[in-house]
Amino acid sequence: MTPQLSVPLPSFSADAPPSRRPLLETAAMLDRAGVDRLVVSDHVVFGEDLDAYGRPESGGTRGGVQPTGPDGHWLEPLTVLSAVAGATSRIRLATGVLLAALRRPVVLAKTAATLDVLSEGRLDLGVGVGWQRAEYEAAGLDFAERGRLLDHTLEVCRVLWSERRASYDSPGLRFEGVHMMPKPVRDGGVPVWVSGTVNPRVVRRVARFGAGWIPWGDAARDVVAGIAAMRAALEEAGHDPGGLQVTGAVPIAHGPDGAVDLARTMDAVPALAAAGVTDFRLRLPAAPDPAEAEARTRAAVAAFREATA
Repeated sequence: MTPQLSVPLPSFSADAPPSRRPLLETAAMLDRAGVDRLVVSDHVVFGEDLDAYGRPESGGTRGGVQPTGPDGHWLEPLTVLSAVAGATSRIRLATGVLLAALRRPVVLAKTAATLDVLSEGRLDLGVGVGWQRAEYEAAGLDFAERGRLLDHTLEVCRVLWSERRASYDSPGLRFEGVHMMPKPVRDGGVPVWVSGTVNPRVVRRVARFGAGWIPWGDAARDVVAGIAAMRAALEEAGHDPGGLQVTGAVPIAHGPDGAVDLARTMDAVPALAAAGVTDFRLRLPAAPDPAEAEARTRAAVAAFREATA
């Protein structure tokens, strides 16, 4: 698999920005500069127990800090990517991650298929269970059942994406002879990237649904060990991990002046690639001048291509 460079698109902020136009301008710049994939985040609502983000037992990441307060402005990711699709032509459009279980499965299947068709097959659906009880309660869902709800959502999406005359039967949902068109561009549907730690539930989810894996928690902090553990778990479950795509963050190295040292930053890439990272997530610091931001991004893309040649 050809290594790919992904860049987060900032679709949230602590306060309301004066304009949303820079969001689309940044997306267009990433497209022009040659970045392979842009990624947007998801929160539907916030409760007030934001410390849960730092607690692994509730789905958070050890020591993590939520980047905004409860009144942070988080744009809905599939809506954002729909607007971005019209402002770009080649870059892949990804959620990282979408709390898929908060959406009714049939509506999510339709929305994702529509976005995939309009973007000519550029959508990657990164999904996870999340860490926040308040979001599930606001949607009328049981937080304790979030893993089962995600699996159910992905099952329904897969059926509707792949079957012309779709039928489904579970304790909570039954339909027969349902037609949903258009289908996503790829046979089998929109590529799904499953986020999570290395645990039996996530391993089963990756094996069943995952074109890729987005490590979380300790597996993200030490992605080399995380990949080894996930591959071993998949093999033990009887699933070949050979074609699994994996996201890994590229650590930013700084020079003595505090500026990004691009050469040293890219020194980490070959070892990550050898360990199995295929999707390299790079978070460059913002540049106030658009021309400078594009020049920095183009330089990063060129350095990444050289490091992975």
